[in-house]
Amino acid sequence: MTQTEKPRAELVTDDLVAQYRDEGYFILESVIGADDLELLRGAAQFSIDRLDAAMDAAGVDRLGINAKGKRYFSNMIYQQRPELRSFIFGPIMEEICRRVLGDNAYLFWEQYVIKAGDPDTTFAWHQDSGYVHENHTPYLTCWIALDDVTEENGSVYLLPYSRSGIRSYIKHVPIETGDQVCYFGSDPGMPVIVPAGSIVCFSSTVIHRSGANLTDKLRRVYLLQYSPEVIMNAEGTRPHGSFEPFLIDGKVAPEPV
Repeated sequence: MTQTEKPRAELVTDDLVAQYRDEGYFILESVIGADDLELLRGAAQFSIDRLDAAMDAAGVDRLGINAKGKRYFSNMIYQQRPELRSFIFGPIMEEICRRVLGDNAYLFWEQYVIKAGDPDTTFAWHQDSGYVHENHTPYLTCWIALDDVTEENGSVYLLPYSRSGIRSYIKHVPIETGDQVCYFGSDPGMPVIVPAGSIVCFSSTVIHRSGANLTDKLRRVYLLQYSPEVIMNAEGTRPHGSFEPFLIDGKVAPEPV
């Protein structure tokens, strides 16, 4: 399956690796081919239906940070839709992981982040690490745009290291929506405006937020996170999230049977 029309050698350059080190992020525009984009979009509705069913069963319109008909954070979809593995563990993500994380990479988390047209679809300033715990090695977030992303439909806004002055985990404060918040300053952040098929790669210590979707169409994002080690829970008794190996000592791990 063709995953990108660019040669893989051009995907993650030395300059991008340096930018990740210095600023905590880089952007790959329009690198996902049509077949893979359709694959990722195909599981998006499934992820919405799964959460709607859970909220209906509980008799609620909110479940954690999810709001029915407004915003959805549906995780580990690939466990029920194994066809997604061809992308999650495919050549595009392999190159990104090798260049950013090195010879060892584990799938830490996978989820769809979907916003319908509603002003109640913002997401507060946070680090992805703020949803884990303090004692872990920073990991890689790959924010994959399944639709053209604009400020009108809920762009992600980043605070690069040079703007936040922060490169490590900081304490988060929960608010009534269920969001964890770590920044209350005045910097609005850098909006990421990218076409569908783009990948925004950033460290779990980069502070970011997202705006509301004020259009009449869905804004769909597929989120893949990879870590250089198995991240354990705060007690150290079990893995926090997934722990499926991707790269081990530089080699692609065999698919589990």
